[in-house]
Amino acid sequence: MKKTILLGSIFTASLLFGYEVDPQLAAEIAAAKAEKTAAENKLKALETKLPQNQDIMTYAKFGYIKTDGNTNTEVASIDGTVKKAWGKNSVKFIFDAQYGKTESIVNKKKYLTELQYAYLFTETLSFAYIVGYKDDSFSSYDYQVYTGPGAKWKAHSSNRQKLNLEGSILFSQDKFIDVTPLEDEKNTYSSCLIKLAYELKIIENLTFNQNISYRSAIEDSSNYFVLSESKLSSKISDIFAIGISYKIDYTNEVSPGIEQRDNTLSAFLSVDY
Repeated sequence: MKKTILLGSIFTASLLFGYEVDPQLAAEIAAAKAEKTAAENKLKALETKLPQNQDIMTYAKFGYIKTDGNTNTEVASIDGTVKKAWGKNSVKFIFDAQYGKTESIVNKKKYLTELQYAYLFTETLSFAYIVGYKDDSFSSYDYQVYTGPGAKWKAHSSNRQKLNLEGSILFSQDKFIDVTPLEDEKNTYSSCLIKLAYELKIIENLTFNQNISYRSAIEDSSNYFVLSESKLSSKISDIFAIGISYKIDYTNEVSPGIEQRDNTLSAFLSVDY
């Protein structure tokens, strides 16, 4: 570093005082400076690839609707994510709950939780393991539980768009609510899970997200479940955002009188820190 500064000073002084400079020496100095800049840039790029320990990251979203008058309706929803990464490892906990009632009669009560582990093999490919549990009082199922290994792939990542794909092979068990004495109240089977997560930054503080989850029994393709959320959010501060969310919860095989599709449209306030 001191040598480079000295050579630069000699070269500058020669220009000021009319001294002649050896062209070959000037070229060597310029080449050395270029090599130094390239080496510094390469070092910075390599350092970004080193495993980094991260603080716990938390995201929470709240939605609430209440009407009074001719119809008394109350609907509340909350979902959140807690993530911790260390080295090439990461753990994520997801929670999604919805509650609703009309005229003091509860007509929606369900929640979904997932615990996800990932190990980073490359910049874009990870090993994954998932444990999930869903409880819905107004479906054909008392509960659904599933667990198994899989893989995650960062298909695209840029300043404006992100696309992540995930696939898993699961052990699943569903417990039915309404069964006859001759029917088994539990169904245990192998299943596959496919997830898609897409993000588009429309403008600086306006973002669109689309998340889709498809889970199906391997031996019985008619036994499948689909979860979808379309979300438009706008940042109002460093940690707060407001937006609208449209969720679809689809179950293909249900009991008579039960709707296959459950839709939820809500406005929300989210906290990200």
